[in-house]
Amino acid sequence: MIVTMTLNGKKITDEIAADMTLFTFVRKHGCYSVKCGCETTNCGLCTVFLDGTPVLSCAMLAARAEGRRVETLEGLQKEAEEFGSFIADQGAEQCGFCNPGMIMNAIALFRENPEPTDEEIKQYLAGNLCRCSGYEGQLRGMHAFIEYKKNGGAACGK
Repeated sequence: MIVTMTLNGKKITDEIAADMTLFTFVRKHGCYSVKCGCETTNCGLCTVFLDGTPVLSCAMLAARAEGRRVETLEGLQKEAEEFGSFIADQGAEQCGFCNPGMIMNAIALFRENPEPTDEEIKQYLAGNLCRCSGYEGQLRGMHAFIEYKKNGGAACGK
């Protein structure tokens, strides 16, 4: 079957198998930030944006993205780098494996709610598995980022 979608701003048409996942499709097209850690939708590593909404690409057929807009970290470099530096500053990126999914979901959260509470942050990131940290570093990094944005991008330490 032929599928056409916009991947990180570029229109792509490709022939795919009917059972190809969106995860496999984006990796095939060079989006290596998207990882698959569980294949059961429990870890969040495969998060991509579909028309601006985070979805788990390991559980979605590529055919369902027909005619739609898909974004990965490769397409969100500026936002990802800006926020990711706050996670790194807190030492919360230890092995870095969970970072792409965590950053994708954090970007989605901040777009929806620029000043979330701790409970809202924890709820939004509940599907992201990090085996290295206790999530406290990520939470501190998110608070620092929120403060940075409140100050108009002028930073405490940045």
